[in-house]
Amino acid sequence: MEVPFLGTQAWIRSLNYSIVDDWHPWHFQGQVAGYTRTYSSQLTFATVKGGGHTAPGYRPAECFAMFKRWIVQEPL
Repeated sequence: MEVPFLGTQAWIRSLNYSIVDDWHPWHFQGQVAGYTRTYSSQLTFATVKGGGHTAPGYRPAECFAMFKRWIVQEPL
């Protein structure tokens, strides 16, 4: 794996941030597009369902929607 999910999770755990909002799905065009977990210090970890390690290449519409919501500070 190029960008291992478990390695990212371990790094986030090492920050010792508490979980504010546990795993829940985020949606795009009425479908589950991925999952998010929100931590203290305004850190949100988001996944893109079916995105692989180059999510914009596999799921460009979902990634753009996620980026657009981040830029305008809308929740996923």
